[in-house]
Formats: sequence, C-alpha cells, structure tokens
Amino acid sequence: MSAKRRRPAAPRGSHGDTGWFTHDRFGLFIHWGLYALPARHEWVRHNEQITNEEYEKYFKHFDPDLYNPTLWAQTAARAGMKYFVVTTKHHEGFCLWDSKLTDYKALNTPAGRDVLTPMIKAFRRENLRVGLYHSLLDWHHPDYVIDPHFGPLRAHPDREKLNRGRRQKKYAEYLHGQVRELLTQFGPVDILWFDFSYPKPDGSGKGREDWQSEKLLRLVRRLQPKVILNDRLDLPDAWDVKTPEMIQPSEWMKVDGKPVVWEACQTFSNSWGYHRDEGSWRSTEELIRTLIDCVSKGGNLLLNVGPTGRGEFDERTMARLNGIGEWMKRHSRSIYGCTQAPEEFACPKNCALTYNPEKKRLYVHVLAWPYKHLLLEGRAYSERVEYAQLLNDASEIKTGADDWYVRQMGGVTGAVLLNLPLEKPNVAVPVVELFLK
Repeated sequence: MSAKRRRPAAPRGSHGDTGWFTHDRFGLFIHWGLYALPARHEWVRHNEQITNEEYEKYFKHFDPDLYNPTLWAQTAARAGMKYFVVTTKHHEGFCLWDSKLTDYKALNTPAGRDVLTPMIKAFRRENLRVGLYHSLLDWHHPDYVIDPHFGPLRAHPDREKLNRGRRQKKYAEYLHGQVRELLTQFGPVDILWFDFSYPKPDGSGKGREDWQSEKLLRLVRRLQPKVILNDRLDLPDAWDVKTPEMIQPSEWMKVDGKPVVWEACQTFSNSWGYHRDEGSWRSTEELIRTLIDCVSKGGNLLLNVGPTGRGEFDERTMARLNGIGEWMKRHSRSIYGCTQAPEEFACPKNCALTYNPEKKRLYVHVLAWPYKHLLLEGRAYSERVEYAQLLNDASEIKTGADDWYVRQMGGVTGAVLLNLPLEKPNVAVPVVELFLK
C-alpha cells in the first residue's frame, strides 16, 4: 500500500487490510457455476425445486470450451476494476477448483479441469487483487440439513425423513476443510466473501452454530491474517466490510453511529448468474451513476457478471463493461482514492460529489446538464476553489463572480459560478474537477 494512502478507521472487531480496498473502490463480481447452463437465474434449483438427480444433467454437460480467463481479466482491467471476487462454490455445491474433499467439481465434468486456478493467475497478471466467494449453504452435500427456508427440497413433504442421518456438524467440517484449501492453495487472498446466514428465532434457519462460525473465523485469521472478511457469518463483531446487496444506502453506512467500510454488490439485471431471457438490464450510464453514488457516500461497488455456459461474457455484459471503461479512462481520478466530500461542501442540485483528501481535489459529477451555469454555494467553495476544469479533456471552466447571474439563479452573493459549455460533453456523466487551496 502506498504510504500516501490513508487507512480508514477499521470497524470494531476487524483485522483485514482495508487500506487498498477503500482506495481502489471498484471491483468485479463473477457468479459462475452449473446454473449457467439452464440460464435462468443462479437460484434455479431453489426456484424450480430441482432435485440432485434432475440437476445432474448440467454437471454432465458443463463444458466451457470458449473460456478465456485472460480475456476476462483484461476486460475487467479496461473497465477500471481493481479487484475481483469469484464464486468458488455457490449454493448448488458445485466447485470450480480441484477440491480434494468432493467429486462435485469442474474437474469431473466435460470441462475436465480446474477453472479457478487459471482465473486467479490471469487476474493477477492484470494487477487485480483476488477475492474468493464461498457459499455457506450447500444443497448438494449429503450432510447438509434441509431447512424450510432455502433449497430445492425445502417444501418436500418428507423433509424430516430426508434429514435422517444428515449431520450439520459433519457438513461444517467439510465447509472448513474447503476454506482451508482456498486459503492455502492460491497464495495471498485479498477478500473472502462468505454467503450467507439466516438464523430464525425458532431455530429453523441457519447461523453461527450451523457453520461453526467462530471456529471458522479463527481458521481464516490464522491462515490469512490480512484477508478482508465480509459480514455474513452471523458474528456481529467479526467483519471488515458491510455488504448491502442490490440496494444503495442513503448515506455512508454506520454501525453504532460510526461510519464503517462498506461495499454495495450490484448486478446488471435481476440475476447474478447468466440469465438468457432476463430483460431488465441497466444502462451503462446508470451503472456509472451507481459507482459514483457509492464513492460519494464513502463506499465501494462490486459489479457482477454472470458468464455463459461456454465461458464467455455475453454481448450485453461486454457493451456495458466497455462503456464503463470508456468513462473510467477519463474520469477515474474522481473514483480512485476518493471518498465522501467534507460536510462544508454543499452538493449542488442534480450532482454528486467525491473528494480526494490526498490531492485536495473535489469532483462535481453533473447528473443533469444545466443550461450554461452551475452554482456552488457556501464559503467552502468561495474561499477554497482555486481552479476548475472538465475532467474528460482538462478544459478550463471559468469561475464567474457576476452577482447578477447568482441572484437570478436564487443564490447569494459570494457563491462560485461555474460557466459551463452550453452543450453537454460527449461522456456518460460529465465531471468538473475543482482544485482546492
């Protein structure tokens, strides 16, 4: 970590290295497994109550012949992403690496190989940090106790009978064993992303006792002390980052009234895994706005891709990642190393602010292009703005002091008036870079 980067105050009970994380701000989530073949949501087993026997056809036909992890990594790097998190095993139980604890892995499909190792190597070559997602749930394992909440057999009339002989403690040993493999076989792991706990008052859900979470936490910290750990082990104080899912917090996330490290995990549509027929895809501009919104509230964005069964990012994904990359190529200064603006800088209407405390630069993301002028009100602007420019081309923005215009816009004397070009710059979200005294 650069000596110039500030390390934010760590959340209570955390130990991971979040200094790089709060600087880099933007990562790639990858949901890839057997569910890419039915291509109708990664929870297809749960949604359609598909048994192990019925689901076996996807195991027998998993053959990603077009899989090119180097291309994946290069695409992420061009999009401006600085780290990635991949599903080593999702709730279906299928493993991407050559786990010695199961036969339910990519090596035993027509793919015939470990697909995780080359992925990690490829992303490291592109200087992206490594994150591993690992499901606490496992709908395939014979000792995983079937509960009434999640899984393909949750509503089975003979659920109690099916649970005879299943031992959740035995499954927890398997879970811990696989985590040990992940943390000892792939070198330094930067993020460990567990998913998920759902304890219930009546004991019908699953939480810390079912996963043996405290023991698992000790294992993780012993093997990889600096790894960033998310907040889904059902251990209130043992996490490094809060992970709101498919929502945008209204402000910097707080615990006990204090701001914490946080990251929104979002996807392009309503599915994390590849969904051929899902039509609610978000536009490139909206996704860029989401990234800006996260950073403006002191957070990160982990943006998800669901590769196809042949091992590609489909054309919808590529169009958006390439579009984000075009914007990031000229505007990443307003993202990397940035955070929420100091309170004294009031955010103009239809804008979002980010701030780089090291360089003392404030970034005004103009979400709705105004006619000719943008008003920056408050003494913080009038006393500290030294120079202004459009970030995309470093063209000067003159800061007027004409009180007539200020009054016409409803402002007060002393406000900073940005004299913008009449025509919006040809970028998804224009940014004005303010150099502060």
